[in-house]
Amino acid sequence: MTCEETQNLLDACVDGELDRSSTLAIESHLRGCPPCASALASIKQLVSALQKGSLRFSAPQHLKSAVLSGIERANPAVQRSQADWLWVGFAASIVVIVALSWLVAARTAKPSLETQLIGDIVSSHVRSLMANHLTDVSSSDNHNVKPWFADKLDYSPPATDLTAQGFPLLGGRMDYLQNRPVAALVYQRNKHLINFFVWPANESTPESQFALRGYNLMHWEKSGMTYWLISDLNPKELTECANLLKE
Repeated sequence: MTCEETQNLLDACVDGELDRSSTLAIESHLRGCPPCASALASIKQLVSALQKGSLRFSAPQHLKSAVLSGIERANPAVQRSQADWLWVGFAASIVVIVALSWLVAARTAKPSLETQLIGDIVSSHVRSLMANHLTDVSSSDNHNVKPWFADKLDYSPPATDLTAQGFPLLGGRMDYLQNRPVAALVYQRNKHLINFFVWPANESTPESQFALRGYNLMHWEKSGMTYWLISDLNPKELTECANLLKE
């Protein structure tokens, strides 16, 4: 199931209107798609706010009296009891307007910084495969790769060759993430290419693992640096590569 298909069905999913197969398909997609999971969380937040009554309020008596008087002046034939029902409808419409405004705000809210970063990493990985720009420096020797970055970055990225462990280093290139130039080291596992992004950490975040658009991603931090690994390689072998790089 695609992101578009999933997000079109999220409201129905929250309301329990989908059959079991559709619900299972959405749940499977959400486990590997942070943006769609974030959209679902926003909808659930709206539902929770409505259930708690945080969007309800009591109109002041003078407003109610003014509305009822206006109804009676506009149509003298309307009985007081009928005017009361019209007031209820008016008040209900206010609640609906507020709720819809809240929903629009939730749906159009900017994605989290982490969600944006994950999307940017996937896009950078895909571009490197499509634009014939996988590496700027092609070498498995870290004595060639590390010096190449020396005059281009304000930090020294690792460039460990893992050929003996089955993950040969192909080289490196400059990339751009989180509004700054970053190092991208490129590894290979059989026919699968792996991008390894490295830059100084802005803030401490826990280790995490994601799957998005057919790609697996792993993230960790160490000694003030942040590391992101991405490939279409299966999670088990990508974890093996990550553990080797952590060492």
